[in-house]
Amino acid sequence: MTDNDEEFSDKVAADLDRFADTSTGELWDVVSRDGLCQWLYTSGDAPDWSGDDRADRLRAARICAGCPVAAECLEWELRTAGYATAGIWGVLDAEDRRRVFLSWSQRRGGGERQ
Repeated sequence: MTDNDEEFSDKVAADLDRFADTSTGELWDVVSRDGLCQWLYTSGDAPDWSGDDRADRLRAARICAGCPVAAECLEWELRTAGYATAGIWGVLDAEDRRRVFLSWSQRRGGGERQ
């Protein structure tokens, strides 16, 4: 991990501190109600996944980039999946989220799931 990776991870984790007192259930309510990916699926405009991992990750990242609740989504994923994360959540791929998880966990005293 480079210093830039660590700096990025620390910055993202610090931004998520605003959700520390929000329950996991409340986060999921917001994500499932306002998340762009959720809206796409319920509106019938779900993306046509290609099966190519790289292409599908890029498509998911583009969807997440326009999402109004990406930060809430990322907080929810870190709490529920932790280091074992997969896919695209909160605009970040699994590798970036694992780095963020380490910073996030330290900031939260071990990152105990709520």
